[in-house]
Formats: sequence, structure tokens, C-alpha cells
Amino acid sequence: MRILRTLTLVAAMAATPALANPDAIRNTIQSQIDAFLADDFSTAFSYASPTIQTLFGSAENFGAMVRGGYPMVWRPEDVRYLDLREENGFLWQNILITDGDGQRHILEYQMIQQENGWKINGVRYVRATSPSA
Repeated sequence: MRILRTLTLVAAMAATPALANPDAIRNTIQSQIDAFLADDFSTAFSYASPTIQTLFGSAENFGAMVRGGYPMVWRPEDVRYLDLREENGFLWQNILITDGDGQRHILEYQMIQQENGWKINGVRYVRATSPSA
């Protein structure tokens, strides 16, 4: 039982932002956004976690969802990385995206570490802000 508690504590510590590599997380998100800008949905899909890949089944389905539901991610004018935080054992990278119309959007990317690097495990839309914010 003591070993299980120790392993649980070590796993929780490994997921904290202090031990995460913020540059690697940001590079993963930026690489996916760059793939969207190139309409390379196969590459963009490769940055999604296995859970997301299973949910959408194909890069085409994933691309259709992003184009329809997250057009600011598909065609951002500007991307700024905000805080990285831990919430309930998950890492969340907040980003501020400005779309082509100058509208600003705050999104939270849930990140998980896999054997082959960081993967995006979901995106939550937080809110839009005015262009002057």
C-alpha cells in the first residue's frame, strides 16, 4: 500500500507545471497550429492524444471539427501563450488567439505526456475578448 501511495505521489508530481517543460508544450501546440495553417490535417491530427484520435477516427473528421468549431485555431492571426497550470492532475496551457477579424479568444489546451512527447488531449473555449483588451 505504501508503494502505491508513493507511486501515486510521484505520478502527480510529474504532472505539475514546475516539472513540465513549458517550451515543449508550447511547441506541440504551435506545431499543430502551423499544420492547420498549411491545411495539413494529418500532421495536426498527430499532435492529438490517442483519446482524441479515437474520438474522431480520422484526420479528415478532426479537420472538419476544427474548421467548423474552432475557426480561430484553424486560421489564427496571432497566438500568445499565457499561463500553464495544473488542475485536478492535468496540465492546462492557456492561449490567446486573435482571429482574422481582430477578435480575441482565450482557449485552454489540456496536455498529456506520452512516450513520444506532449499531446493535446482537449481544448476548452474560455471566452472572447474585445480587440482592445
